[in-house]
Amino acid sequence: MTLRIDAHQHFWTLKRGDYGWLTPDFAPIYRDFGPTDLIPLVMRNGVDKTILVQAAPTESETHFLLGIAEVTPFVAGVVGWIDLESKDAPWRIADLARNKLLVGLRPMVQDLPDPKWLARHDLASALSAVADAGLIFDALVLPEHLSTLAAMMLRHPDLPVVVDHVAKPNLRKGVSEAFWNDMAVLAKQPQCVCKLSGLLTEARKGAGLDDLKPVFKRVHALFGSERLLWGSDWPVLTLAASYDDWFAMAQKLAGHLSLTEREAIFGGNAKRIYLSGRGRG
Repeated sequence: MTLRIDAHQHFWTLKRGDYGWLTPDFAPIYRDFGPTDLIPLVMRNGVDKTILVQAAPTESETHFLLGIAEVTPFVAGVVGWIDLESKDAPWRIADLARNKLLVGLRPMVQDLPDPKWLARHDLASALSAVADAGLIFDALVLPEHLSTLAAMMLRHPDLPVVVDHVAKPNLRKGVSEAFWNDMAVLAKQPQCVCKLSGLLTEARKGAGLDDLKPVFKRVHALFGSERLLWGSDWPVLTLAASYDDWFAMAQKLAGHLSLTEREAIFGGNAKRIYLSGRGRG
């Protein structure tokens, strides 16, 4: 039986003070979240391992998360953050990557003021260093970033890219054909995979299976079962649904697929992509 892996979850401690996006407006998640909060959820749903993803644009938070991973057996790896714009970024990436629990890096592109940030050529050495270190580039992007992301991947064909949250399509207003055309361009690049996560928080309140079926159908047609990863985006998920509800819904979305395909989406792909030679398998 393939490991079942939640490829996207977070922990945070508010007193750290580096979660600029996390304000009292997000009342349900404006508190500390740690391993003891998640343990019963993963156990109840048969999830064996998780990928712990950064939520603050600081290197200190990355060290904080790596420290949690060191003492939390179910955390298989950490996707951290580093300042890719800094002149010493390649050195810092190589140094940080000596910790095998680091499996990827994620700039918070969706929060950056420059919508063309990914097109910057002065990021080239840092992005090459990410690939050279055997790390994944997690792309926290919005639909308007997809063309520059595609161009970046063409410049760095050896850099594995995971598109978080299906690039956050606007499910409340309806997903445009332009979005799917941009996603199709990404899907043509073999180093790109897509994370099936974060969808319910982009959908209308109370969204259910029928709301997400068209999205799953389109994204599966583009990436196939070998390039899709399931993730919870917990605890952000809880703004829209429970861990149990999203896991059950995702299982139903993929219910028509073969057992081999489902095992790939719910663990096998994450193991291959994030934990091949790194992390805690």
